[in-house]
Amino acid sequence: MGNDFTHVPVMLDEVLEVFDDLRDGLAIDATVGGAGHAQAMLEAHPGWDLVGIDRDPDAVAAATARLAPFGTRASVYRARFDDLRAVIASSAAVARPIVAVLFDLGVSSHQLDLADRGFSYRSDGPLDMRMDPDEPRRAADVVNGEGEGALAALFTEHGEERFARRIARAIVAHRPVESTTQLADIVAGAIPAAARRRGHPARRVFQALRVAVNAELELLGPALDDAISLLAPGGRIVVLAYHSGEDRLVKQRLRLAATGGCVCPPGLPCACGAEATVRLLTRGARMATPGEIAANRRAESVRMRSAERLASGRSSRMGWA
Repeated sequence: MGNDFTHVPVMLDEVLEVFDDLRDGLAIDATVGGAGHAQAMLEAHPGWDLVGIDRDPDAVAAATARLAPFGTRASVYRARFDDLRAVIASSAAVARPIVAVLFDLGVSSHQLDLADRGFSYRSDGPLDMRMDPDEPRRAADVVNGEGEGALAALFTEHGEERFARRIARAIVAHRPVESTTQLADIVAGAIPAAARRRGHPARRVFQALRVAVNAELELLGPALDDAISLLAPGGRIVVLAYHSGEDRLVKQRLRLAATGGCVCPPGLPCACGAEATVRLLTRGARMATPGEIAANRRAESVRMRSAERLASGRSSRMGWA
């Protein structure tokens, strides 16, 4: 595996803006990648320490090297982001208040560019897609081991693929499927010609497989809940999501935290005893500017949501997200 982990941070100005006036303390980059965001956060806040987390060993090596000039202010751990509590507990900065948490979700450009990682339909490689190469289950295991119905459900749920059943049927008929280009060709041949002209036909299928192989959505909800609970009062969380399933889950979790699960009729004072833990910082999601999208295509689909931790016992009916 290569370690040329170039990281162009998405919506960097907007992320730094949310964190701009926070007090000194500990920041967490729960998906540190190549540490582009992490480096900028440390430069902007001399009073911060930072803990970076990633399950990809390439990312851990790259982030460790990039953050080395910050000395003991930065530490990087190889872990899943749902292990957030355990990582912080083992950190030398555990006693500092957690003032900022960032999640930059999805797949990195580095992972897409390495053919042997199997994330991209644009280059030939093994059907792998594991963010942690020590995990046992590869995309090939899903493609060749699941039934037609299960594959169709997967492509519908995590890829919102309109032709999920046709694609699943074609995959089963062509098994074994072992390479990225083989799968991409099968997908392209399974859908109508008109649909093939609206972007690469395999994009949604590859997205769905990646999400499933890495259990991304199953891990994300608990990780967000832990991050919110670990924030000190006044601390802020920022989440960058790149597909609708991610963004929907982020929106639900932040809205739940912002309402405390209140079940009272809208417009009336809360009488059910619910207590909000955050206030949402924007109505809806923010998106990248046209200029950033032109310079960095990864920013095209990003949705950014953010919230601020409330002091204990405060209530809020601001449930929009």
